[in-house]
Amino acid sequence: MLDQTEEQIRLQKLEVLKSAGMHPYPEKFAKKQTLKQCYESAEGTKVQTAGRLVMFRDMGKLTFAHLQDWSGRTQIAFRFEDLGEENYKLLQKTIDLGDFIGVEGEMFRTHKGEITIMVKQWTFLGKALRPLPEKWHGLQDVEAKYRQRYLDLISNAETMERFKLRSAFIKALRDFYAKEGFIEVETPTLLHKATGAHARPYVTHNNGLDIDVFLRISHELPLKELIVGGFDKIFELGKAFRNEGIDPSHLPEHTHLEHYCAYWNFKDNMKFTEKMFKFLIKKLNLKSKINVTGKDGSKREVDFAVPWQKIDFVKLLKQDSGLDVSKYHDADKLRADLQAKNIMIEGMDNMGLATLIDNLYKKVSRPKIIGPCFLFNYPLELQPLARRSDKNANMVEQFQLVINGWEVVKAYSELVDPIDQEKRFVDQAKLKSAGDDEAMEVDYEFVEAMKHGMPPISGWGMGIDRILTILTEQDNLRDVVFFPLMRPEGESGQSKV
Repeated sequence: MLDQTEEQIRLQKLEVLKSAGMHPYPEKFAKKQTLKQCYESAEGTKVQTAGRLVMFRDMGKLTFAHLQDWSGRTQIAFRFEDLGEENYKLLQKTIDLGDFIGVEGEMFRTHKGEITIMVKQWTFLGKALRPLPEKWHGLQDVEAKYRQRYLDLISNAETMERFKLRSAFIKALRDFYAKEGFIEVETPTLLHKATGAHARPYVTHNNGLDIDVFLRISHELPLKELIVGGFDKIFELGKAFRNEGIDPSHLPEHTHLEHYCAYWNFKDNMKFTEKMFKFLIKKLNLKSKINVTGKDGSKREVDFAVPWQKIDFVKLLKQDSGLDVSKYHDADKLRADLQAKNIMIEGMDNMGLATLIDNLYKKVSRPKIIGPCFLFNYPLELQPLARRSDKNANMVEQFQLVINGWEVVKAYSELVDPIDQEKRFVDQAKLKSAGDDEAMEVDYEFVEAMKHGMPPISGWGMGIDRILTILTEQDNLRDVVFFPLMRPEGESGQSKV
C-alpha cells in the first residue's frame, strides 16, 4: 500500500536524523511566540517559534515553507547561505509535511509582500510517520472527521476556529455567571437514582459499595439540595448521559449547564436568559442574525435581538392539532382523539400522557417555530419537578427556549413542597412500571432534603453542544464535540448521522 511505502521512507529519514546527531523527538523547545504573533510582528523583529510543517517548496538554495499552530499559519524561509551547506542539505533530505520544527529568525516581507520568518536556526521537534490527509488537500469525509478529529483540526482551519469559539463561549459563560453573583459548584456524576429529566439512563455497578448506580441524566436534584444547604445562586457545567438514540440534535454524552437561584420564579429566568445571550453575543463578537438548520434540514434566519416572543404551549397545540391538551388526564383518551384526527405518532401505544403530549408537540408545532421564543404554560404531567401555577393547579410554571425547532433551554419555578413532590414521584413510578421508559424514578433522598425546608427557587438548564451547533451554523452536534461516540471502525450497523 502507498501509505506503508511512505511510512517506510519516513522511517528511513528518521534514521538519517539520528545519524546526524539530531533527536527526532526532543524533550522540549522554548517557543516564545505563537505563529499569529509572529505574523503580526514588525519587520526586523527577532522571533523564536514552532509548529507543524504544512507546505514545503524547495527552490534550490532558497526554500519556502508554511508552519501552522493553533493560532494560524506563517510563511518561513530557509537560505543556503544562512544555514550552511550541511545543515541546509539535512533539512532538504529529512523534512516531510506534517513534521514539527522550531525556528529562530527575523521577520521580513518578501518582494511579493508576504510576511515571512527568515530562519537563522532550525530544530527538529517531531517526525510524522504518516502523511497529512490527501497530501494536504484537506479532510472531507464526514465520518473520518469525527473519528480522527486531530486530522480535521490540522486540515480545516474552520474546524479549529469552531472549537476555539467553544472554549471562548464556555469562558464567557463563567464570566457572566461570576458577574451576576453565581458560584460554580460540582455534584456527583454517579447517582443512586436517575432523576431530574425524562430519559433512559446508563446503569453500572460500583464494586466497592456493591451497588448499582446511574450516570446522571441531569444535574438537577443535587443542585437543589445545595439550595437547601444555604446557597442562593449556583451553577454547574458538566457532562450528562442519556442512553437513547443518536441523531443530529442528540448525543448520548453531552455537556450540560444548569443554574438555580433562590427567590426567583420562571419569569425572572426568562429575563436572565435574554440578558445572558445579549452578553454572550457582544462578548464573543457573534452575529445577531444566524442561519439555523432546523430538524427538517431547512435553513432559516434567526434574529437573536431581544426581547423574544412568548408563546402559550397549550394554545399553540390547540391551534396546530385542534386538541386542548390541558383537558386530558388520561393517555388512552388523548390517544383515541389523536387517532380520530388521524395524527399518528410512532410508538404512541406505549406512551404515557406526558410523553404523548410531548411527541404531539414535536410533530405538529415544533417544526414551525423559528424563534428565538419562550414556550410557557405547560400541563402538570410534563414536568414533575416544576411548581404548580397559582392560577391553574393543572399547569406548571415552566418555559422552554426554542430556536428553529431546537429546544435549547428549559427552566421553571421549582416545586419546593415535599408532599406534592413525593406524590408526583409516585405517579411517575406507576408510569414507569407500566412501560414508560422515560418516566422518572422516586428519589426519597431528595424528598428527605426537601422536608428540611426550601425557599422559592427557579432552575434553568441548557445543552452546551446544542447552542454551539446553532451559533456556529452547523447541522449536527457532532461538529462541535471533539470526539463524539461512534461504533468501533469496521463493525457492521454503523448508524448514519
